[in-house]
Amino acid sequence: MKVIIATKNRGKVKEFEALFEEKGIQVESLLDFPDAPDVEETGATFAENAKIKAETIAMKLNMPVIADDSGLVIDALDGRPGVFSARYAGVEKNDEKNIDKVLKEMESVENSKRTARFVCALAVAIPGKETLIVEGRCEGQITRERVGTYGFGYDPIFYVPKLNKTMAELPKEEKNKISHRAMAIQKLGENMSFLLKGTSA
Repeated sequence: MKVIIATKNRGKVKEFEALFEEKGIQVESLLDFPDAPDVEETGATFAENAKIKAETIAMKLNMPVIADDSGLVIDALDGRPGVFSARYAGVEKNDEKNIDKVLKEMESVENSKRTARFVCALAVAIPGKETLIVEGRCEGQITRERVGTYGFGYDPIFYVPKLNKTMAELPKEEKNKISHRAMAIQKLGENMSFLLKGTSA
């Protein structure tokens, strides 16, 4: 069984590989399809963006495609960076600059109001079928400085209270049990029959 993950982000690809391996599903990504079109994310929500990406790539490749749109939602910043998480500090998608911008904007926010969550929307587009969308969340708080060296993106400043660690302090095996993407994939697993029917050809 094979499914295409509509991303060129190697960090995301590795997480999907680890999470799908135990289900016997082979993962490929847009890194394996250099001619796949770049899809403009014009949606106002994570779910809308994931749906746009999944359906566009599935139509182009005529294969089952899973698209993920995910990001960081900070209460004190009225939900920012939200759907702009990957390019919050500019179009170059620079993780360090994105983190710097968030920390700067959060300087005066007291600890009790630094609540945030990672949100992941997954859209599964299978040619000839209605697109399935699931969503996962991981609740946490924004730290005042980077802590940890694992992961990518905003992981070093996202503190998970129930583990007393930032996301970047978690080895991938541990992160893959509690992350927003893991929660979304778990929900996808509850709808696995939908995916298996599309990948059995």
